[in-house]
Formats: sequence, structure tokens, C-alpha cells
Amino acid sequence: MAGLGIRLSAGDKLVINGAAIQFESDAQIRLANQVNFLFGRQIMAPDEVTTPARRIYFALQTAHVGTQDERRAALESARYFIETFAQETTSATARALLAEALTAAENGRGYDALRIARRIVRHEDAVLADA
Repeated sequence: MAGLGIRLSAGDKLVINGAAIQFESDAQIRLANQVNFLFGRQIMAPDEVTTPARRIYFALQTAHVGTQDERRAALESARYFIETFAQETTSATARALLAEALTAAENGRGYDALRIARRIVRHEDAVLADA
């Protein structure tokens, strides 16, 4: 059978098109059609949204795996947070990455946008640790 196989452990979380699933036991699943999903440490909980870069990640996450109604508003929020971050940062690299993340999200490549946004979160963590 074609599709993407994922092995999940007890306690792992999986979000598919806005539906949050928590596994009570180890499981192996196969996604047989195209869906937007995140699992494990890729998922940022609302209480983890404590910095500007994390706001961007969370908005992009919701634009990727939120319900149909949430996606449009989340993309607008991501756009706003990215523009604000870009105005405040002194890093040209961060601005370029944020522009790339937004373009990816706008073109339906949400996972790519999140991969890039994780780099911004790590950058922000490093800057804040040095401060």
C-alpha cells in the first residue's frame, strides 16, 4: 500500500488537518492520502508561545494543520508576525529566512515553512541566551 508510514509511541501526539490525536499505546499508522500533519516535537503547544519567533512558528503551524476555518486567519497572523519580526531584527539572514518561510506557507508548503521557522526559533534562542 502506498502512503507514508509513521511509527508513534505511547504519549505521542499527531495533528491531522486540525484533529489532535494522542496515542495511548505504541502504534504504526499509514497515511494513504494527502493530508497536512505534524507529530511529536514538531507540534508547539499554545503555552510554549512565549517569544516573537515562537508566535511565528505557532501561526505557521496553525496555517498548516489547523481546521479549514483557522488556516486563513493563521496565515494572516503569520504574515503580521513575520513583518514585525523582520522590522525589529538586525539579522539579514533572519529576514531572508522569514520571507522564504512566508512564501512557502502562501504556496501550500506548510511543512517547509515550519522547517524554516524552527531555524528562526533556534536563532532567537541563541540571541536571547547571549543577552
